[in-house]
Amino acid sequence: MFSGSDVIALRQKTGAGVLDCKKALTESNGDMDKAIDFLREKGIASAAKKASRIAAEGIVAAKVAGKVGALVEVNCETDFVANGEGFRAFVDSVADYVIANDVKDNEALATAKNDETVAATAKIGEKIAIRRFAKYEASNGIVETYIHMGGKVGVMVEIEGCDCDATKELAHDIALQIAASKPLYINPEEVPAEVLEHEKDILIAQIKNDPKLANKPQQIIEKMVEGKVGKYYDENCLMKQAFVKDPSITIDKVIKAVADKAGKVLTVKRFTRFEMGEGLEKKVNDFAAEVEAQMRK
Repeated sequence: MFSGSDVIALRQKTGAGVLDCKKALTESNGDMDKAIDFLREKGIASAAKKASRIAAEGIVAAKVAGKVGALVEVNCETDFVANGEGFRAFVDSVADYVIANDVKDNEALATAKNDETVAATAKIGEKIAIRRFAKYEASNGIVETYIHMGGKVGVMVEIEGCDCDATKELAHDIALQIAASKPLYINPEEVPAEVLEHEKDILIAQIKNDPKLANKPQQIIEKMVEGKVGKYYDENCLMKQAFVKDPSITIDKVIKAVADKAGKVLTVKRFTRFEMGEGLEKKVNDFAAEVEAQMRK
């Protein structure tokens, strides 16, 4: 039905204990998404913003040339290689290629760089894979990138309205914000209706599973849910997030202050955040053995 690796993956995503993860997978017949919902409904785990199984190695890199920016992720097998000059030079060449060329998708990029990838694989001695990329070109604004922890996290953001010095500083702060706070959307209006309804269902289940709240009148429960939905927006929508440099103000107010001072209308047009190895898996034998041992109890 499920394995120790599934328990590890669920624990990585939710932060719940091993035995709670085992129970959740049992109740959901091994379905990972349903298991996450089970844990959330019981109040054991919060929402997982993105699937983040144990990461493969590699780096995220970024380049900006004028008004064009590129964000790329390239994977390898070990952190030793990921930190090597040869591998990083290859990743830089991938970013340069994305900036200089009209690349349609990941397959086209991998095909275009295939000979170099094969050569780098042979020279370095590990399998190298170009995983994903994003490319922005600003027509009326600025593209900014930010790389955190030497390539573990990368962000690219486009600010529209002006390319003055104040906008450049703002764009850097916004990129830093996205790296740290992992927003999923820019504004609450972008949250899909089905995502919002799913969140409400989870919140109602949490209330009903809480003995202190389960018998509250329906209208009170509805108000509680609406309040919690507001918190969901605050956590997942960039404009509603507390500014990491000054939590007393939100990002929308940070942008407005800069825009008013510059006499411009500034907006975040789009952003991309890559976390190295996100959704990939590699072996963690010691932890797997620990989980398997607890599952047998």
